[in-house]
Amino acid sequence: MAEAAARKRGKGGGGAARRAERTSTVIDTARFIERNIPNFEVLNEEALQIIEENAETVLEEIGVNFVNNPAALERWRAAGATIEGERVRIPRGLARKLASTAPSQFTQHARNPERNVEIGGKNLVLAPVYGPPFVRDIDGGRRYATIADFRKFVKLGQQSKWLHHSGGTVCEPTDVAVNKRHLDMMLAHMTLSDKPFMGSVTEPSRAADSVEMCEILFGKQFVSENTVMTSLININSPLTFDDTMMGALEVYAAANQACIISPFIVGGAMAPVSIAGTLTQVLAEVLAGVAYSQLVRPGAPVIFGAFVTSIDMNSGAPTFGTPEASHITYGAGQLARRLGLPFRSAGSFCGSKLPDAQAAYETANSLNMGLLAGVNFMLHSCGWLEGGLVASFEKFVMDADQLGALHGLAKGVAMDENAQAMDALREVGPGGHYLGCAHTQANFKSAFWRSEVLDYKPFETWSEEGGRDTATLAQARMEKLLSSYVEPAMDPAVREALHDYVAEKKASMPDSFT
Repeated sequence: MAEAAARKRGKGGGGAARRAERTSTVIDTARFIERNIPNFEVLNEEALQIIEENAETVLEEIGVNFVNNPAALERWRAAGATIEGERVRIPRGLARKLASTAPSQFTQHARNPERNVEIGGKNLVLAPVYGPPFVRDIDGGRRYATIADFRKFVKLGQQSKWLHHSGGTVCEPTDVAVNKRHLDMMLAHMTLSDKPFMGSVTEPSRAADSVEMCEILFGKQFVSENTVMTSLININSPLTFDDTMMGALEVYAAANQACIISPFIVGGAMAPVSIAGTLTQVLAEVLAGVAYSQLVRPGAPVIFGAFVTSIDMNSGAPTFGTPEASHITYGAGQLARRLGLPFRSAGSFCGSKLPDAQAAYETANSLNMGLLAGVNFMLHSCGWLEGGLVASFEKFVMDADQLGALHGLAKGVAMDENAQAMDALREVGPGGHYLGCAHTQANFKSAFWRSEVLDYKPFETWSEEGGRDTATLAQARMEKLLSSYVEPAMDPAVREALHDYVAEKKASMPDSFT
């Protein structure tokens, strides 16, 4: 099927693609963030060494489970691990040695090369919310997500200046069969956006479908030599690697596509209540997962992931934006850098049911924590609501706007001649003002970051315009973005081949909703 689609792809030639590019609408999208500020570090050298030593003890004495995956057990056995049933005990230093072949930085290619991102180093790539089964907006309230909602989010992501990545399952389209929805989601990312995107991980065959669709979009040879997808591989904390996630990892690693190896930690439920204990478990799980990816294919790109929340001990609900989650995220960033791996964590986390003050406080804490922790890939950077159960359209727009502030903070403080502003100081002197001076006139357009959602008007003007709150302003901004959306240009032969692939795949199997 993929080969037939690839043949069809070639029929259009390059002329149609070039004509499409010439007539395309240019969207103003910021380049991925390159930090010019230091990372915030909470652990000293002694603490880091204790956590690293304890993580090695966990791997060697306690071990990790690779369930329903005999091939994984054989790979580990051949590498020198001890196998008892499905328990893998990894000799001290082996996982770290295997992980050393993973790259410290890699490029994820977009179909528009201007949207390529560099993951690792001092860079920060921002991607939207991932996985909610529900959506919410002002008009429709809270409801199950549909494929129409999914496409709407992809369009908003394409239009968002500060968002570098189209993401993956920005919401779960429940009106499409479980065994087929990944095809529609991949097609939406590939056709409605020209930013990089994520592949499916809900079943190994769906990961394989994602690779085949990328071979249509980019060309088989290009995919074999470059990373065009990043995918989320969650570990079933504590210390369990299931066959679904590992099966998807095996597909992607073999194809040289990137995987985020990410423990899913709710402190006190899936890890110890202490920060040091949680970091020990996080490091042990990541080491085992990254090492396994390198057993599949040495040099396969991976990202050190850490999804961490605390828990409300009264209700059992996860809590966000807390000091403890910040400490763990800062510490995990230090551990990732010592391993020489890109780091994924943080996002627009909140437990609020609405895009309200609670959502804003918790989200601001979480976003700023991610910037300062040295995160390289921030999934969930916009749209997250209700502990990740809901993708909110208004909050997507609010969060995406605030990502501009992260860009501004990351720039650091300029110290060139213009930034020193000595000419302005001399011109204005004592008792004057700077509004009309030459330096202000030359720099005012770019001097300050300005929100495109929040209201800065005087009370009287705000009142005359309806006294709109932030969610209402975000709804208006969302409608403006969607009304101006233009689908990015694509070679018609590639588009046809992708649609044919999806249609043929869907027709080849009955619907399944389990």
